[in-house]
Amino acid sequence: MTSLSPTGTQIHLQRGAVTAQIAQVGASLRSLTVGGVGLVPPYPLGEPTPSCSGVVLTPWPNRVRDGLWDDEGTVRQLAVTEPKFDNASHGLLRFAAYEVSPAESSVKLRATIVPQTGWPYEIGTTVTYTLTDTGIAVEHILENRSDAAAPVALGTHPFVTIDDVDAHDLVLTVPAATQFDVDDRMLPIGTSPAPTAVRDGVRLGDIVLDTGFADLARDADGRVRHSLTAPDGRRVTLWQGEGFDYVQVYTTTSYPGQALAVAIEPMTAPADALNSGLGVRRLLPGESWTLRWGIELG
Repeated sequence: MTSLSPTGTQIHLQRGAVTAQIAQVGASLRSLTVGGVGLVPPYPLGEPTPSCSGVVLTPWPNRVRDGLWDDEGTVRQLAVTEPKFDNASHGLLRFAAYEVSPAESSVKLRATIVPQTGWPYEIGTTVTYTLTDTGIAVEHILENRSDAAAPVALGTHPFVTIDDVDAHDLVLTVPAATQFDVDDRMLPIGTSPAPTAVRDGVRLGDIVLDTGFADLARDADGRVRHSLTAPDGRRVTLWQGEGFDYVQVYTTTSYPGQALAVAIEPMTAPADALNSGLGVRRLLPGESWTLRWGIELG
């Protein structure tokens, strides 16, 4: 481990030809390589995490309109952390320095969400990154440590690539039937059918996305699989397990060192879910919720 502000301690993992780097701040997946091929685009060590890259998003992912939400009849006001759109964005642990317990090919990080502005609940969180033969598997546990039932949701914000290929030529596939339509503050106002091109595969250079998707098709093992495919047939797959029923896909031309980058973000709930209730789970006191996702090269 090495310490480097502003993203804290850097945890380096290795299992054979698979390597990863995890940043303590935000418990973020900072890099991943398989056989020397980069699957997660890195960024300079001296910079803050760009575009929430790899960060764990909880107790809600994405946005809450005006930071206001209805907690079973009690209106609560969260801190507005996205002034551009006047929203509360991406939960309460984005800048948290997690407690770290590393091993050679895995690491467990822990952080507690404490009661604060607009959030009266205490939630224990754990994220474990474990290298596999072809990539990385990730497990999240949320535990309600409050004396009342607590609403929770979780997302994560990994960027994915095949780094020896021009990202414009990678083909993105997202097995979604529905997309969320949004207003000028990037908040849901309805749904519509997801574009056929996204379901069947679309060249990254031909599309611009900051879009939430729902009604995701699961394979026989219960996993949803999104993919980026190179012209030579190599494919990086991001899978999300049970409970992750939504995904946000975000393309950007401002990621450090990348002409084009894409984040594929597994989420248990879409934007403004603390108000809509979609995907939010209310944990009883002492109850926990385990969620899993991962990235593989095949």
